[in-house]
Amino acid sequence: MENIITSKDNPTVKLYQKLSSAKKERLQYGLFVLEGLRIVEDALREDSGITQLILTQKAYERFGEELLQADLRNTKTIVISNELGNRIASTDSTQGVFAMCRIPASRSVSSIIKDNGKHLVLFGLQDPGNVGMMIRTADALGIDGVIMSGSCDLYSPKVIRSTMGSVFRMSIAIENDADKLFEELDRASVTTSAAVIDKDAVPVTDCTFEGTQAVFIGNEGNGLPSDVAQRCSRKVIIPMHGNINSLNAAMAAGILMWELSK
Repeated sequence: MENIITSKDNPTVKLYQKLSSAKKERLQYGLFVLEGLRIVEDALREDSGITQLILTQKAYERFGEELLQADLRNTKTIVISNELGNRIASTDSTQGVFAMCRIPASRSVSSIIKDNGKHLVLFGLQDPGNVGMMIRTADALGIDGVIMSGSCDLYSPKVIRSTMGSVFRMSIAIENDADKLFEELDRASVTTSAAVIDKDAVPVTDCTFEGTQAVFIGNEGNGLPSDVAQRCSRKVIIPMHGNINSLNAAMAAGILMWELSK
């Protein structure tokens, strides 16, 4: 077994904690963190730029042989004490498998728009769990690309964990300037649909989604800003029964993506 690191002042351990806790640090170093066997395995399988693998003593004994069979030529591996693993973990019952991963080069909106493709725009989403779940659902339903605008940090640990590995497979662009976003979508002749709660909106079940499409999902509490909804090609609504007039954002996104991909 490797030498077991027990000091919380170890440079690798300190860097992992910095990256885990602050977007500023992630941007500065161009790295983000992973925690958990499955997502680390996904990153290794997709050759997603893992630079550092960190295993607790228990994880090394349990998963080390399996993980170390991957191509780790560009990856350093250290083993830390189980106590140190609990200290740096962001989950209550950690598996003791951690990694640092390079943030990929940013992609433009135009680079991920696919002719006749189906796309999701996350506008002003702030709940990391929702964002991760939407990316995971987009992957499951064959959505061609996800665009994030004014939303939470894609590379925060909670978003990454909630994607369950889909972050490594999905085409994702970030464009926080709404004017530039609509310019790119217009240039690519994308039909845009604003998901709203509006009596004048078209029920999504009555819509056709031929050609190149993008559906906008807005903030969990406030929805899409009215000026953004107005700039879209049309407004759509999910028909609901009873006294419910809104759904959780991730649930609504799932329904809209299902209709989009049919």
